[in-house]
Amino acid sequence: MNFPLELSTPSAAGLAADSLDRLQQIITRHIADGRYPGAQIAVARHGKLALFRSFGDARREPTRIPAGDDTLWLLFSNTKVITASAVWKLVEHGALRFTDTVADHVPGFEANGKGAITIIQLLTHQGGFPSAEVPKEVWEDHDLLRRLVCGFTLEWTPGSRVHYHGASAHWTAAVLIEQLTKKDYRTFIRESVVEPLGLAGELFVGLPEVEGKRAVDMHEPDADGRQVGRAENNDPAFRQAGVPGGGGYATARAMAAFYQMMVNGGTLNGRRFLSPRMVQYVTRNFTGDRVDTNMGMPMHRGLGPHLRGATETIRGLGSLASPRTFGHGGVGSSYCWGDPESGVSFAYLTNSRVADPWHSQRLDIISNGVHMAI
Repeated sequence: MNFPLELSTPSAAGLAADSLDRLQQIITRHIADGRYPGAQIAVARHGKLALFRSFGDARREPTRIPAGDDTLWLLFSNTKVITASAVWKLVEHGALRFTDTVADHVPGFEANGKGAITIIQLLTHQGGFPSAEVPKEVWEDHDLLRRLVCGFTLEWTPGSRVHYHGASAHWTAAVLIEQLTKKDYRTFIRESVVEPLGLAGELFVGLPEVEGKRAVDMHEPDADGRQVGRAENNDPAFRQAGVPGGGGYATARAMAAFYQMMVNGGTLNGRRFLSPRMVQYVTRNFTGDRVDTNMGMPMHRGLGPHLRGATETIRGLGSLASPRTFGHGGVGSSYCWGDPESGVSFAYLTNSRVADPWHSQRLDIISNGVHMAI
């Protein structure tokens, strides 16, 4: 299957090549300075791929492997939007409504006071159980996963706060998907999202063992700033698990294509994937300017992605972004977004999990580099 974005150039896409050249120079300098071993970026507009480039190394041990076009990058929480999109498809199929409660479809979830939590609250990080943990023992035991999710306990009243649920909300979404489809959530995401978009081979939630050789090794800086491997993320079992809130893998151009579909009203390469009304609905700001108490700022949560809005600060999307720009990030490593006003989508993936404040500062510089090219 051909990739769904036709190859183009920045100038043909109406983008300022000099701004994108500066962006690439910044990334090259980051790698030379040891900030991260490798990166990949993709910029798309109006259904065409204007820029796609890999930098540095995908792996360094036991031998150096340069990053290439087919390298697969750990998405971390960028995965959340892909998982959420499978829920969007179920709504379009008439299997549920966003205003339904999770317990309407997952018997037992009402335990411990969770019966009134809606799908909207779940996907906008208002569910009230942000710290609930799911151990790796459930990665391949989904009956145990369902029981564990049903047993989650509340930390605060659902809907009373916005607080980022790093993993728990999307494990719940995975259980919801399985309950409705009677399929492994990874299979449903592949069949209902990845394959219809034409992204098979470039986007995975659950990376097959045979594709593991294409995956980056994740790193993080030690106390001396040297990049060391994160063993927990470089394990084949983790890659195959497809953690629904943080374990997907993709190329940058696949993520740019996903967001091209979104900014084009649900259509990619002439094929309709979502209705325009669905795209409009899931990219609404459901939480206003309420502060996400985990992030320390308003995050303007949609039903999967978040929006730039008009507050002074925002994570990852770039301070220069239009208020309607939406997207998501991966902890310490990446951000992907789409701007419906300009038709531009962008993906920036790296293979090191670095700490704030530098992480957020560089994301603003990186994303603004693209905004300045529009």
